[in-house]
Amino acid sequence: MCILTACTAGFLLDQLLGDPAWIYHPIRMIGYLISWLEKKLYREGGSARTLRRRGTMLWVLTVGISTTVPCLLLFVASRIHPVCTWMLETFWCWQLLAARSLKAESLKVQEALTYGTLDDGRRAVSMIVGRDTGHLTEEGVVKAAVETVAENTSDGVIAPLFYLMIGGAGLGFFYKAVNTMDSMIGYRNDRYLDFGRTAARMDDLCNLIPARISAILMMGAAGILGMSDRAHYSLQNAWRIYRRDRHNHKSPNAAQTEAVCAGALMVRLAGNAWYFGKLYEKPSIGDAIRSVEREDIQRACHLLMGTSWLGLLFFGLARLLFLW
Repeated sequence: MCILTACTAGFLLDQLLGDPAWIYHPIRMIGYLISWLEKKLYREGGSARTLRRRGTMLWVLTVGISTTVPCLLLFVASRIHPVCTWMLETFWCWQLLAARSLKAESLKVQEALTYGTLDDGRRAVSMIVGRDTGHLTEEGVVKAAVETVAENTSDGVIAPLFYLMIGGAGLGFFYKAVNTMDSMIGYRNDRYLDFGRTAARMDDLCNLIPARISAILMMGAAGILGMSDRAHYSLQNAWRIYRRDRHNHKSPNAAQTEAVCAGALMVRLAGNAWYFGKLYEKPSIGDAIRSVEREDIQRACHLLMGTSWLGLLFFGLARLLFLW
C-alpha cells in the first residue's frame, strides 16, 4: 500500500508542479555517472568484442550503482520511521516521472514557432530531440516535437510508472538508469555501435511491455478526446495505423506510441532524419490525411496527459488487485 500511495502522490506532484528544479535531479546524476564511466572504459581502436565487453561493464556498473544507492537510502529511512520511507518514495516518484516537464518543453516549441522565427523553433526543439535540427523546415520542427512527445509518453511516464508500481523507487531507478544509458550511448554510429550495444538491447528489453501498454492507453486517450474533437482525434485511424506501422522503426518499441499518435492525429510522422551530420533513411509512420500544423504539438500533449492519467488508473487498479 505504501508503494501505491507514494506513486500516486508522486504522480500528482508531477502533474501539478513538474520537475523540482530547486534540487538535484537523479537523472542528471545518472548521466554524470555514465559520462564518467565512459571516459574510463571507452578505448578508441579497440576490437568489436572488447568494446562490447567494456560497454557491458559500463551497463552493469551504472545499473548497480543507480539501483543500490536509493535502495540503501530507503533502508536507512525505514529504520528511522515508516513515514520517512513513504516521503522519500513519494519524492523520488515525483522526480522520476516527466509528464508535466515534457508537455512544457514541447509547448515551448509551438510558442517559438508562433511568436518567434523558424530558427527559434529549431533551437527549442533541439532541447528535446537527439537529431540534428539546423536544416528542419517548420513542418519538420513540428513533427520532431510531436514524435518526441509520443515516444516519451512511454519512456518518460508510462514505463517508469510501470516499474515504480511494481517495485517502488528502487526499481524505478533501475529503469531510468537503463533508459538514460540508451539515450546517451545506444546509437548505431561508429563510436557506439559496439560499445553501446548492451545499453540499446537492454533498453529494448525493459521497454518491451511498457511500450505496448502505452500504445493501448494512448488509444484510449484518443478515443476519449475524439468524443469532443472528431476533426483532430480518431481512435479508428489510431488502431489502423498502429497495426500497420508499429514496426516501422529499428527499435522494437519506439514506433508503438508514434504509430498511435500519428494515426490518432491523422498525420504522417517519422521519415528520414539527420543524426551527427549523417542522413539516416527511415520509413514514415501514418498517413497524411491532413497536413501537419503547429497545433499538433498541443494535441500530442493532450494525448500525453490523457495517457498518463489512464496509466495511473490502470497500474493502480492492477496493484490493488494483484500485488497489494
